[in-house]
Amino acid sequence: MKRKNVNQRIGTYIPQKTPQESYKAYIPPELPLRPPIDLTVLYSSLEKATISLAKLNNITQNIPNHSLFIYMYVRKEALLSSQIEGTQSSFSDLMLFEHELKPTVSLDDVEEVSNYVKAITYGIKRLNSDFPLSLRLLREIHQILLSGGRGSSKSPGEFRRSQNWIGGTRPGNALFVPPPAEQLYACLTNLEKFLYDKTLPTLVKAGIVHLQFETIHPFLDGNGRLGRLLIVLLLYHDGMLDEPILYLSLYLKENRQTYYRLLQEVRQNGTWETWIEFFLEGIDISARQAIETANNINNLFDKDLEKLKSLGRARLSCEKTLQFMQKLPQVDVSILSTALSMTAPTARTSLNNLVSLGVLEEISHKKRDKIYVYKKYLEILEEGTTPLPQ
Repeated sequence: MKRKNVNQRIGTYIPQKTPQESYKAYIPPELPLRPPIDLTVLYSSLEKATISLAKLNNITQNIPNHSLFIYMYVRKEALLSSQIEGTQSSFSDLMLFEHELKPTVSLDDVEEVSNYVKAITYGIKRLNSDFPLSLRLLREIHQILLSGGRGSSKSPGEFRRSQNWIGGTRPGNALFVPPPAEQLYACLTNLEKFLYDKTLPTLVKAGIVHLQFETIHPFLDGNGRLGRLLIVLLLYHDGMLDEPILYLSLYLKENRQTYYRLLQEVRQNGTWETWIEFFLEGIDISARQAIETANNINNLFDKDLEKLKSLGRARLSCEKTLQFMQKLPQVDVSILSTALSMTAPTARTSLNNLVSLGVLEEISHKKRDKIYVYKKYLEILEEGTTPLPQ
Protein backbone atom coordinates (compact mmCIF):
# COMPACT_ATOMS: atom_id res chain seq x y z
CA MET A 1 0.00 0.00 0.00
CA LYS A 2 1.38 3.44 -0.96
CA ARG A 3 2.00 5.96 1.77
CA LYS A 4 0.33 9.33 1.22
CA ASN A 5 2.21 11.18 3.97
CA VAL A 6 5.11 13.34 2.85
CA ASN A 7 6.64 12.72 6.27
CA GLN A 8 7.20 8.98 6.10
CA ARG A 9 7.81 8.82 9.85
CA ILE A 10 4.04 9.07 10.32
CA GLY A 11 1.72 6.23 9.47
CA THR A 12 -1.52 6.34 7.55
CA TYR A 13 -5.10 6.17 8.80
CA ILE A 14 -7.29 4.06 6.54
CA PRO A 15 -11.11 4.05 6.68
CA GLN A 16 -12.80 0.82 7.75
CA LYS A 17 -16.46 -0.09 7.74
CA THR A 18 -18.58 -2.62 9.58
CA PRO A 19 -22.36 -3.03 9.40
CA GLN A 20 -22.55 -1.11 12.68
CA GLU A 21 -20.08 1.77 12.20
CA SER A 22 -17.17 3.37 10.38
CA TYR A 23 -13.74 3.97 11.94
CA LYS A 24 -10.12 4.54 10.97
CA ALA A 25 -7.32 2.04 11.53
CA TYR A 26 -3.66 3.03 11.68
CA ILE A 27 -0.94 1.60 9.45
CA PRO A 28 2.51 2.42 10.93
CA PRO A 29 5.34 3.83 8.78
CA GLU A 30 7.76 1.40 7.20
CA LEU A 31 11.13 0.86 8.85
CA PRO A 32 13.81 2.15 8.64
CA LEU A 33 12.30 5.59 9.11
CA ARG A 34 12.58 8.34 6.52
CA PRO A 35 13.85 10.89 7.31
CA PRO A 36 16.16 8.89 9.61
CA ILE A 37 16.52 9.32 13.37
CA ASP A 38 18.60 12.37 14.31
CA LEU A 39 21.23 10.75 16.51
CA THR A 40 22.91 14.06 17.33
CA VAL A 41 20.08 14.99 19.74
CA LEU A 42 20.31 11.56 21.39
CA TYR A 43 24.07 11.24 21.97
CA SER A 44 23.98 12.25 25.64
CA SER A 45 21.07 9.92 26.51
CA LEU A 46 22.57 7.11 24.43
CA GLU A 47 25.96 7.41 26.14
CA LYS A 48 24.42 7.33 29.64
CA ALA A 49 22.29 4.29 28.82
CA THR A 50 25.20 2.43 27.20
CA ILE A 51 27.55 3.06 30.15
CA SER A 52 24.93 1.96 32.72
CA LEU A 53 24.21 -1.18 30.73
CA ALA A 54 27.94 -2.03 30.53
CA LYS A 55 28.25 -1.56 34.31
CA LEU A 56 25.26 -3.85 34.87
CA ASN A 57 26.78 -6.55 32.65
CA ASN A 58 30.04 -6.28 34.56
CA ILE A 59 28.58 -6.40 38.07
CA THR A 60 26.25 -9.33 37.39
CA GLN A 61 29.15 -11.40 36.06
CA ASN A 62 31.17 -10.78 39.22
CA ILE A 63 28.65 -11.00 42.05
CA PRO A 64 28.86 -14.17 44.17
CA ASN A 65 25.13 -14.93 43.83
CA HIS A 66 25.07 -14.46 40.05
CA SER A 67 22.58 -17.20 39.15
CA LEU A 68 20.29 -16.45 42.10
CA PHE A 69 20.16 -12.77 41.19
CA ILE A 70 19.12 -13.58 37.61
CA TYR A 71 16.59 -16.13 38.89
CA MET A 72 14.97 -13.56 41.17
CA TYR A 73 15.27 -10.58 38.83
CA VAL A 74 13.50 -12.40 36.01
CA ARG A 75 10.65 -13.03 38.44
CA LYS A 76 10.54 -9.42 39.51
CA GLU A 77 10.17 -8.37 35.87
CA ALA A 78 7.45 -10.95 35.30
CA LEU A 79 5.57 -9.57 38.28
CA LEU A 80 5.93 -5.92 37.24
CA SER A 81 5.06 -6.52 33.60
CA SER A 82 1.96 -8.46 34.56
CA GLN A 83 0.94 -5.78 37.08
CA ILE A 84 0.87 -3.20 34.27
CA GLU A 85 -1.85 -5.38 32.75
CA GLY A 86 -3.78 -5.38 36.04
CA THR A 87 -2.76 -8.54 37.91
CA GLN A 88 -2.71 -8.31 41.71
CA SER A 89 -0.05 -10.91 42.49
CA SER A 90 2.84 -10.20 44.87
CA PHE A 91 6.37 -11.59 44.93
CA SER A 92 5.44 -13.89 47.83
CA ASP A 93 2.45 -15.22 45.87
CA LEU A 94 4.66 -16.08 42.88
CA MET A 95 7.22 -17.84 45.07
CA LEU A 96 4.52 -19.88 46.82
CA PHE A 97 2.90 -20.81 43.50
CA GLU A 98 6.20 -21.94 41.95
CA HIS A 99 6.86 -24.15 44.98
CA GLU A 100 3.38 -25.68 44.56
CA LEU A 101 2.06 -23.89 47.63
CA LYS A 102 -1.13 -21.85 47.91
CA PRO A 103 -0.83 -18.11 47.09
CA THR A 104 -3.03 -15.48 48.72
CA VAL A 105 -4.60 -14.09 45.51
CA SER A 106 -6.38 -15.43 42.42
CA LEU A 107 -4.61 -18.40 40.85
CA ASP A 108 -5.21 -16.82 37.42
CA ASP A 109 -3.22 -13.75 38.47
CA VAL A 110 -0.27 -15.79 39.72
CA GLU A 111 -0.37 -18.16 36.74
CA GLU A 112 -0.07 -15.19 34.37
CA VAL A 113 3.08 -14.07 36.17
CA SER A 114 4.47 -17.62 36.22
CA ASN A 115 3.82 -17.95 32.48
CA TYR A 116 5.81 -14.76 31.91
CA VAL A 117 8.79 -16.33 33.71
CA LYS A 118 8.47 -19.43 31.49
CA ALA A 119 8.22 -17.25 28.38
CA ILE A 120 11.38 -15.26 29.20
CA THR A 121 13.29 -18.44 30.01
CA TYR A 122 12.12 -20.13 26.80
CA GLY A 123 13.00 -17.16 24.59
CA ILE A 124 16.55 -16.89 25.95
CA LYS A 125 17.04 -20.65 25.63
CA ARG A 126 15.96 -20.55 21.97
CA LEU A 127 18.33 -17.68 21.19
CA ASN A 128 21.15 -19.59 22.90
CA SER A 129 20.47 -22.49 20.55
CA ASP A 130 21.02 -20.12 17.57
CA PHE A 131 17.33 -19.89 16.76
CA PRO A 132 16.75 -16.57 14.96
CA LEU A 133 15.00 -13.63 16.58
CA SER A 134 11.93 -13.83 14.39
CA LEU A 135 8.15 -13.73 14.11
CA ARG A 136 8.09 -17.48 14.63
CA LEU A 137 9.95 -17.12 17.94
CA LEU A 138 7.53 -14.39 19.05
CA ARG A 139 4.59 -16.68 18.29
CA GLU A 140 6.19 -19.51 20.27
CA ILE A 141 6.83 -17.21 23.25
CA HIS A 142 3.29 -15.82 23.02
CA GLN A 143 1.88 -19.35 23.19
CA ILE A 144 3.69 -19.89 26.51
CA LEU A 145 2.74 -16.45 27.78
CA LEU A 146 -0.97 -17.12 27.31
CA SER A 147 -1.04 -20.82 28.20
CA GLY A 148 -3.52 -21.25 31.04
CA GLY A 149 -5.05 -18.40 33.00
CA ARG A 150 -7.25 -15.73 31.46
CA GLY A 151 -5.37 -15.54 28.15
CA SER A 152 -5.86 -19.16 27.11
CA SER A 153 -8.95 -18.31 25.07
CA LYS A 154 -7.21 -15.50 23.14
CA SER A 155 -5.51 -17.60 20.42
CA PRO A 156 -2.12 -18.21 22.09
CA GLY A 157 0.70 -18.32 19.55
CA GLU A 158 -1.42 -17.00 16.67
CA PHE A 159 -1.48 -13.58 15.06
CA ARG A 160 -4.96 -12.13 15.19
CA ARG A 161 -7.42 -12.65 12.33
CA SER A 162 -9.77 -9.89 13.45
CA GLN A 163 -9.64 -6.20 14.32
CA ASN A 164 -8.58 -5.27 17.85
CA TRP A 165 -8.43 -1.86 19.50
CA ILE A 166 -7.04 -0.05 22.55
CA GLY A 167 -9.40 1.74 24.95
CA GLY A 168 -13.12 2.08 24.45
CA THR A 169 -15.69 -0.64 23.90
CA ARG A 170 -15.42 -0.97 20.12
CA PRO A 171 -13.28 0.41 17.24
CA GLY A 172 -15.60 3.38 16.78
CA ASN A 173 -14.94 4.83 20.25
CA ALA A 174 -11.43 3.44 20.81
CA LEU A 175 -8.40 5.52 21.74
CA PHE A 176 -6.38 3.74 19.08
CA VAL A 177 -7.11 1.17 16.36
CA PRO A 178 -4.13 -0.88 15.10
CA PRO A 179 -3.81 -2.19 11.52
CA PRO A 180 -6.61 -4.40 10.16
CA ALA A 181 -5.84 -8.12 10.13
CA GLU A 182 -5.26 -8.17 6.36
CA GLN A 183 -2.45 -5.59 6.75
CA LEU A 184 -0.64 -7.49 9.51
CA TYR A 185 1.61 -9.60 7.28
CA ALA A 186 3.17 -6.60 5.55
CA CYS A 187 3.67 -4.70 8.83
CA LEU A 188 5.16 -7.68 10.66
CA THR A 189 7.43 -8.71 7.80
CA ASN A 190 8.85 -5.21 7.73
CA LEU A 191 9.36 -5.28 11.51
CA GLU A 192 11.08 -8.67 11.38
CA LYS A 193 13.50 -7.42 8.74
CA PHE A 194 14.27 -4.32 10.83
CA LEU A 195 15.28 -6.51 13.79
CA TYR A 196 18.52 -7.11 11.86
CA ASP A 197 19.12 -3.48 10.90
CA LYS A 198 22.80 -2.52 11.40
CA THR A 199 22.56 1.22 10.65
CA LEU A 200 21.41 2.29 14.14
CA PRO A 201 22.77 1.74 17.66
CA THR A 202 21.05 -1.30 19.19
CA LEU A 203 19.48 0.71 22.02
CA VAL A 204 17.90 3.14 19.55
CA LYS A 205 16.73 0.24 17.40
CA ALA A 206 15.18 -1.43 20.46
CA GLY A 207 13.14 1.70 21.20
CA ILE A 208 11.84 1.81 17.64
CA VAL A 209 11.06 -1.93 17.61
CA HIS A 210 9.11 -1.77 20.86
CA LEU A 211 6.95 1.12 19.72
CA GLN A 212 6.34 -0.42 16.29
CA PHE A 213 5.33 -3.73 17.85
CA GLU A 214 2.88 -2.04 20.21
CA THR A 215 1.44 -0.04 17.31
CA ILE A 216 0.94 -3.17 15.18
CA HIS A 217 -0.59 -4.98 18.19
CA PRO A 218 -0.48 -8.31 16.36
CA PHE A 219 -2.12 -10.54 18.98
CA LEU A 220 -5.57 -10.54 20.55
CA ASP A 221 -4.01 -10.34 24.02
CA GLY A 222 -0.56 -10.13 25.63
CA ASN A 223 0.85 -7.45 23.31
CA GLY A 224 2.10 -5.25 26.16
CA ARG A 225 3.89 -8.08 27.96
CA LEU A 226 5.42 -9.48 24.79
CA GLY A 227 6.41 -6.01 23.58
CA ARG A 228 8.34 -5.42 26.80
CA LEU A 229 9.92 -8.85 26.59
CA LEU A 230 10.95 -8.13 23.00
CA ILE A 231 13.22 -5.33 24.29
CA VAL A 232 15.21 -7.83 26.38
CA LEU A 233 15.35 -10.41 23.59
CA LEU A 234 16.69 -7.85 21.11
CA LEU A 235 19.34 -6.48 23.51
CA TYR A 236 20.40 -10.04 24.37
CA HIS A 237 20.42 -11.12 20.72
CA ASP A 238 22.56 -8.13 19.68
CA GLY A 239 25.08 -8.67 22.49
CA MET A 240 24.14 -5.65 24.60
CA LEU A 241 23.11 -7.89 27.49
CA ASP A 242 25.08 -10.89 28.75
CA GLU A 243 22.11 -12.14 30.78
CA PRO A 244 18.37 -11.32 30.83
CA ILE A 245 18.77 -8.80 33.64
CA LEU A 246 17.52 -5.48 32.28
CA TYR A 247 13.80 -4.76 32.33
CA LEU A 248 11.86 -1.54 31.83
CA SER A 249 8.56 -2.55 33.43
CA LEU A 250 9.15 -0.67 36.69
CA TYR A 251 10.12 2.48 34.76
CA LEU A 252 7.10 2.15 32.47
CA LYS A 253 4.80 1.36 35.41
CA GLU A 254 5.94 4.49 37.25
CA ASN A 255 5.73 6.66 34.10
CA ARG A 256 2.81 4.95 32.37
CA GLN A 257 0.88 8.14 31.49
CA THR A 258 3.95 9.67 29.83
CA TYR A 259 4.62 6.36 28.10
CA TYR A 260 1.13 6.13 26.58
CA ARG A 261 1.18 9.80 25.59
CA LEU A 262 4.54 9.51 23.81
CA LEU A 263 3.43 6.42 21.89
CA GLN A 264 0.43 8.31 20.58
CA GLU A 265 2.44 11.44 19.77
CA VAL A 266 4.78 9.37 17.60
CA ARG A 267 1.82 7.94 15.72
CA GLN A 268 0.26 11.36 15.17
CA ASN A 269 3.30 13.63 14.78
CA GLY A 270 6.31 11.42 14.08
CA THR A 271 8.17 12.61 17.22
CA TRP A 272 10.44 9.57 17.34
CA GLU A 273 13.42 11.32 18.94
CA THR A 274 11.30 12.41 21.94
CA TRP A 275 10.12 8.84 22.44
CA ILE A 276 13.63 7.37 22.06
CA GLU A 277 15.04 9.86 24.57
CA PHE A 278 12.41 8.70 27.08
CA PHE A 279 13.21 5.08 26.24
CA LEU A 280 16.98 5.58 26.70
CA GLU A 281 16.36 7.28 30.03
CA GLY A 282 14.43 4.16 31.02
CA ILE A 283 17.37 1.95 30.03
CA ASP A 284 19.75 4.09 32.11
CA ILE A 285 17.49 4.21 35.19
CA SER A 286 16.56 0.50 34.99
CA ALA A 287 20.20 -0.58 34.67
CA ARG A 288 21.22 1.53 37.67
CA GLN A 289 18.30 0.14 39.69
CA ALA A 290 19.37 -3.41 38.85
CA ILE A 291 22.94 -2.64 39.97
CA GLU A 292 21.65 -1.20 43.25
CA THR A 293 19.43 -4.24 43.79
CA ALA A 294 22.32 -6.64 43.18
CA ASN A 295 24.54 -4.75 45.62
CA ASN A 296 21.82 -4.54 48.27
CA ILE A 297 21.09 -8.27 48.05
CA ASN A 298 24.74 -9.26 48.31
CA ASN A 299 25.38 -6.87 51.20
CA LEU A 300 22.39 -8.35 53.05
CA PHE A 301 23.54 -11.94 52.46
CA ASP A 302 27.08 -11.12 53.63
CA LYS A 303 25.79 -9.39 56.77
CA ASP A 304 23.42 -12.22 57.64
CA LEU A 305 26.01 -14.94 57.07
CA GLU A 306 28.32 -13.06 59.40
CA LYS A 307 25.66 -13.25 62.12
CA LEU A 308 25.65 -17.07 61.86
CA LYS A 309 29.27 -17.23 63.01
CA SER A 310 28.04 -16.78 66.58
CA LEU A 311 26.23 -20.14 66.42
CA GLY A 312 27.85 -23.41 67.36
CA ARG A 313 26.75 -26.77 65.98
CA ALA A 314 23.48 -25.23 64.76
CA ARG A 315 25.33 -23.09 62.23
CA LEU A 316 25.28 -25.64 59.38
CA SER A 317 21.50 -26.19 59.46
CA CYS A 318 20.95 -22.42 59.72
CA GLU A 319 23.14 -21.82 56.66
CA LYS A 320 21.14 -24.40 54.70
CA THR A 321 17.91 -22.78 55.85
CA LEU A 322 19.06 -19.32 54.84
CA GLN A 323 20.25 -20.59 51.46
CA PHE A 324 16.85 -22.19 50.84
CA MET A 325 15.03 -19.02 51.84
CA GLN A 326 16.95 -17.05 49.24
CA LYS A 327 14.70 -18.84 46.72
CA LEU A 328 11.59 -19.08 48.88
CA PRO A 329 11.61 -16.16 51.35
CA GLN A 330 8.48 -17.35 53.22
CA VAL A 331 8.26 -20.79 54.84
CA ASP A 332 6.88 -22.78 57.73
CA VAL A 333 8.45 -25.75 59.53
CA SER A 334 6.72 -28.30 57.32
CA ILE A 335 7.90 -26.68 54.06
CA LEU A 336 11.48 -26.37 55.28
CA SER A 337 11.78 -29.85 56.76
CA THR A 338 10.40 -31.43 53.57
CA ALA A 339 12.57 -29.35 51.23
CA LEU A 340 15.81 -29.91 53.14
CA SER A 341 15.07 -33.42 54.45
CA MET A 342 15.40 -32.14 58.02
CA THR A 343 13.47 -33.35 61.02
CA ALA A 344 10.73 -30.94 62.10
CA PRO A 345 12.52 -30.11 65.38
CA THR A 346 15.75 -29.27 63.52
CA ALA A 347 13.86 -27.07 61.06
CA ARG A 348 12.03 -25.32 63.89
CA THR A 349 15.26 -24.73 65.82
CA SER A 350 16.99 -23.36 62.73
CA LEU A 351 14.17 -20.94 62.00
CA ASN A 352 13.95 -19.79 65.60
CA ASN A 353 17.72 -19.27 65.74
CA LEU A 354 17.52 -17.06 62.65
CA VAL A 355 14.69 -15.08 64.25
CA SER A 356 16.78 -14.60 67.40
CA LEU A 357 19.66 -13.28 65.29
CA GLY A 358 17.35 -10.77 63.58
CA VAL A 359 17.70 -12.45 60.19
CA LEU A 360 14.12 -13.75 59.86
CA GLU A 361 10.78 -12.59 61.25
CA GLU A 362 7.89 -14.73 62.46
CA ILE A 363 4.73 -13.05 61.11
CA SER A 364 1.81 -15.30 62.10
CA HIS A 365 2.13 -14.73 65.88
CA LYS A 366 0.54 -18.13 66.43
CA LYS A 367 1.62 -20.96 68.72
CA ARG A 368 1.38 -23.50 65.89
CA ASP A 369 1.87 -23.38 62.12
CA LYS A 370 4.15 -20.38 62.43
CA ILE A 371 5.21 -18.54 59.26
CA TYR A 372 8.77 -17.28 58.90
CA VAL A 373 9.76 -14.57 56.43
CA TYR A 374 13.14 -13.35 55.20
CA LYS A 375 11.62 -9.88 55.32
CA LYS A 376 14.65 -7.68 54.59
CA TYR A 377 15.37 -9.73 51.48
CA LEU A 378 11.74 -9.69 50.38
CA GLU A 379 11.61 -5.90 50.81
CA ILE A 380 14.52 -5.51 48.36
CA LEU A 381 12.87 -7.83 45.84
CA GLU A 382 9.43 -6.24 46.20
CA GLU A 383 10.55 -2.63 45.79
CA GLY A 384 8.18 -1.01 43.29
CA THR A 385 5.93 -4.07 43.01
CA THR A 386 2.83 -2.77 44.80
CA PRO A 387 -0.08 -3.69 42.48
CA LEU A 388 -1.77 -0.82 40.65
CA PRO A 389 -5.19 0.27 42.01
CA GLN A 390 -8.12 -1.62 40.50
